[in-house]
Amino acid sequence: VQLQASGGGVVQAGGSLRLACAVSGGVARINVMRWYRQTPGERRELVALINDDGSTNYEDSVKGRFTISRDFAKIGVFLAMNRLKPDDTAVYYCNAVLRTLAGRTNAYWGQGTLVTVSS
Repeated sequence: VQLQASGGGVVQAGGSLRLACAVSGGVARINVMRWYRQTPGERRELVALINDDGSTNYEDSVKGRFTISRDFAKIGVFLAMNRLKPDDTAVYYCNAVLRTLAGRTNAYWGQGTLVTVSS
């Protein structure tokens, strides 16, 4: 199983980006998918999650600005980020808790994608 994150870049404050995370491999069921972010010297923090029933949850500072949604064309999720602020600058990681075709349930991580918001 692999998670591939994409969509990071440099944007001015107030701008928008959309991150994507595609899951590939022998996946039987995805329980939850999450986006985390991390800045140097800081712990990785949860930004948003979407459960298999479609319910979502967001970190307080991104509520009303970020939207997590499923990518039905591929197995994965998007993170639409609007009204970006310099404080949103971080490496963003996607994470999935899923069951493989072999019957194992584990957490998997994608590589990070860097988001830089300039003031």
